Amino acid sequence: MKAALAAMWLVVLASSQAASASSFTLFESGQVRPLALSPGGKFLYAVNTPDNRLEIFQVVAGTLTHISSVPVGLEPVAVAARSDEEVWVVNHLSDSVSIVRHNTLGRGGTVVRTLLVGDEPRDIVFGGTGKSRAFITAAHRGQNVPFDPQFTTPGVGRADVWVFDATNLGTSLGGNPLTIVNLFSDTPRALAVTPDGSRVYAAAFHSGNRSTVVHEILVPNGGEAVGGVPGPNVNFEGKPAPETSVIVHFNGQDWVDSLGRPWTDKVKFSLPDKDVFAIDANATPPVQLSGSAGYYSGVGTILFNMAVNPVSGKVYVSNTEARNDLRFEGPGTFAGETLRGHLHESRISVLSSTGVAPRHLNKHINYAACCAPIPNAENEKSLAQPLGMVVSANGSTLYVAAFGSSKIGVYSTAALEANTFVPSIANQIPLSGGGPTGMVLDENCGRMYVLTRFDNGISVVNTTTRQEIAHLTLHNPEPANVVAGRRFLYDAKHSSSHGDSSCASCHIFGDFDSLVWNLGNPDGVYKVNPNPIAQVPPEFGNDPTFGQDPNFHPVKGPLSTQSLRGMANHGPMHWRGDRTGGYTESSAQPDDGAFDEAAAFEQFNPAFMDLLGRSAQLTPAEMQQFTDFMLQVTYPPNPVRNLDNSLTPTQQAGRDFYFDTVSFFHGSCNSCHTLDPNANPSAGTAKGFFGTDGRPAFVATAIFPKTPQLRNMYQKIGMFGVGYDFGFKLADPFLGDQVRGFGFNSDGSLDTLFRFNSGFDFHPIFNSVGIPDTPAGRQAKSDMEQFLLVFDSNLAPIVGQQVTLTPSNALVVAPRLSLLVARANAGECDLVAKGRIALAEVGFVYQGGSFKADRLSKPLLTDAALRTNLMTGGGALTFTCTPPGSGQRIGIDRDLDGFLDGDERAAGSNPADPLSTP
Repeated sequence: MKAALAAMWLVVLASSQAASASSFTLFESGQVRPLALSPGGKFLYAVNTPDNRLEIFQVVAGTLTHISSVPVGLEPVAVAARSDEEVWVVNHLSDSVSIVRHNTLGRGGTVVRTLLVGDEPRDIVFGGTGKSRAFITAAHRGQNVPFDPQFTTPGVGRADVWVFDATNLGTSLGGNPLTIVNLFSDTPRALAVTPDGSRVYAAAFHSGNRSTVVHEILVPNGGEAVGGVPGPNVNFEGKPAPETSVIVHFNGQDWVDSLGRPWTDKVKFSLPDKDVFAIDANATPPVQLSGSAGYYSGVGTILFNMAVNPVSGKVYVSNTEARNDLRFEGPGTFAGETLRGHLHESRISVLSSTGVAPRHLNKHINYAACCAPIPNAENEKSLAQPLGMVVSANGSTLYVAAFGSSKIGVYSTAALEANTFVPSIANQIPLSGGGPTGMVLDENCGRMYVLTRFDNGISVVNTTTRQEIAHLTLHNPEPANVVAGRRFLYDAKHSSSHGDSSCASCHIFGDFDSLVWNLGNPDGVYKVNPNPIAQVPPEFGNDPTFGQDPNFHPVKGPLSTQSLRGMANHGPMHWRGDRTGGYTESSAQPDDGAFDEAAAFEQFNPAFMDLLGRSAQLTPAEMQQFTDFMLQVTYPPNPVRNLDNSLTPTQQAGRDFYFDTVSFFHGSCNSCHTLDPNANPSAGTAKGFFGTDGRPAFVATAIFPKTPQLRNMYQKIGMFGVGYDFGFKLADPFLGDQVRGFGFNSDGSLDTLFRFNSGFDFHPIFNSVGIPDTPAGRQAKSDMEQFLLVFDSNLAPIVGQQVTLTPSNALVVAPRLSLLVARANAGECDLVAKGRIALAEVGFVYQGGSFKADRLSKPLLTDAALRTNLMTGGGALTFTCTPPGSGQRIGIDRDLDGFLDGDERAAGSNPADPLSTP
């Protein structure tokens, strides 16, 4: 049976308290720019990501004093100070930017304007003349974008930089951008700006490494001997491996496999690998520089953060470089090769006028030797998953936040650029809180302030002695088992002998790395699949496998990295379902055997040895902590579906086909890819099947797969062009530059959802009930493509969306505010309102058709009455649709101690401390 979730506790400045699971939803958003100093150095601003707030500290002689806490949007991940009294906060889940103003004492802060931008914004800088322009990265999609994202069009960049004139935001609902700069890459993350503001750099996030996969159709059967899959083509038992696809990398001339054999004629697109882009911030409007001056290639695979040297102008990019050119987990005895302990290399790439110079931070590691017990000297020197960086004013020192090592790396920029640095613990600063994501320098005080995500805290570092001298924690509504379990995802020092590998090396912030890996283990044994298989109607016989081997061969071939989000209530794990509780008990919904997700996740423990290169597995207690954390991570709302949760006629036609039309042996699409938002209600907030009920099913692919969930199809757009016929869909000609090398299906070899749908085309022998090659059949596949892009998820699209109401924008805001109220009435979100009326800080939660204030003495207010109060009293209120169950906490009782926030403020107690009460 699934292990019951441990009691949930709130981590606060001085204490903790129990809370219900529904009061907090875990998204695990990656912070990008979590700290900022005011230009005058008087205030430190910190994003409190789990608490959806901006924390403001007074800085006096390097000492921090917490002054105020300002509610912003959901999952704030970046902050930038425009002046000593104005701060901009990027809200990753709300698709918004909060503009916060406070008084000269750092108090009275409130959101005065909310800008609406593209999906999942991540970073912000101010550039242009006088640094009066705000630059914000976002995905090329989302309900707030003023353009068609062209999901089905080849050669479209999936990265945007929104640019606003901070002095003239316009009067429209979400603000009027000066321009939206589209960049030819996948979703972006980091920004950097030159000291004079004239140049802004923008980086792709999952930039890729010029790798792709050749579909199994194009690979000769029979293994390496006949030009097929590189060997070994059996495991150590001599069991023949399945025929699979082949991973290839572009070497500058050809697409080659692990043996160096070319497959160039099989690849129908090119990957220019544009990683970092240069934008003329002074231009009107800002534009990417033309030609080769406008981008850098070969920077890295996963690009995290950037910093500009204020003296030389060189750009430093923290990144990891994926080694998916290597194969196989395990000891490598039978195959003679393994990538154990060598997944993503942590690097800083230096960009200059002469090009790109990657610097491996852990060049001391001997990857040929593995796996010494920890602690060990090699491990102690390593720095894993570098994120935020800052450069000293004289340009001579670079500080790097090593997220996976809980340290700050200190580098001479000259030695880094020349690659003469020697990894040493003498040039590292350990941090007690763990998981540093970003920092700022306060050179006047000889201090550096670092945000530590593991404990949601801030470390104060003496830059002269290179020691942490103080540490404080922010109010944290996360359950105690979230805080306790997080480090097992990221902590490379604990996860690997070398000290540079963790689960998060590939599962970036709990998601994926947009790559395909060959992680078979030729030294592994062939296992019987214990999972219950989806049955077929009796007219097709009594064998649901149709003769295909459903069992688990250890040489499984290339498979794409799957997300660790949303695993609860979705059955066995891995593409084949080979991580399953079905090994230990019989299977039955909702919680037994194969449907016990906790038991399935615990099956990953051997990977700490076989893949990450640890000398031993985690202890059972540690693995339980990891499991309790990981199974709480939730998918964000779908960013393509209409905010009112409606479907367009095309999407509705696709949904009707999905449910009602028989297109394969099993029946309709829903027969295997089960969509039932209310399945297993006992799972609470994790209820629902979103593309799978956990069973495997025959689909005539190289492996016998567990049917996968379908909540993240929109994330995989960007590969176009294949060299094989698929159903009635013919092979493509060469389609030129694309932004991704991997698409859909278990091995990423299908470029589009239309082609995936073509796998269910009519065939007189293999699929007599398939989709006909007619105009109606082709339209049905196109409609299905559109429906899959807006596929249902655990949370409604409205969750996270927000708007700020002021006396001057009531007419413009009214329709959006009415939409938020309507979706709250439909039960899709908890609607809260936070801000100030007549200078007083207020909070409200919408309950039963009325707004309840954060003061017991205040009466319930209708929507109209609350709007009127603001109009007459003045101020600003930001309305936000929060996840169901979280409204009480986010709106009116921050610490869930039963005393409302307004009553606590009036009594002088602390709304963020359950032990401080009126």
